[in-house]
Amino acid sequence: MNSNQAPPLARPIEENDYEAWRQLWLDYQAFYEVKLPAEVTRTTFDRFLDPDEPVFSTVATQGDRLIGFVNSVVHHSTWSTADFCYLEDLYVSPTVRSGGIGKLLIESVQALAQQRQCARLYWHTHETNKRAQKLYNWVAQNSGFIEYRMSL
Repeated sequence: MNSNQAPPLARPIEENDYEAWRQLWLDYQAFYEVKLPAEVTRTTFDRFLDPDEPVFSTVATQGDRLIGFVNSVVHHSTWSTADFCYLEDLYVSPTVRSGGIGKLLIESVQALAQQRQCARLYWHTHETNKRAQKLYNWVAQNSGFIEYRMSL
């Protein structure tokens, strides 16, 4: 960041962020080589704005530009009387990676989880995402769990 550049900030997503968030969301999908239906994208975004939904999004901005996002879900657990917070998606624009944006976004979810008195904040990433793992290993502990999926 040069001295003329605004510092990155994290804030809750807003309704007028849709187009900029959508482009980052599509880039995120491309990174993971998936393509979600437009209906899923729109529904996901609408859930962020609904105070009755346990789904949240924080965006990173630099000036008036969205440069990243983090999406999370707060849910009950069978392992605790308090809720857990799942950091489901984290994406930072490639042009600003390694600038502390990912850490800033993780810390925003940590603050949300603490505010909601969650017992745990957790997430996972693909085993090939070595760049993200460097950050994750710095800010959290690897639980050692492996994910399995079953299509329904």
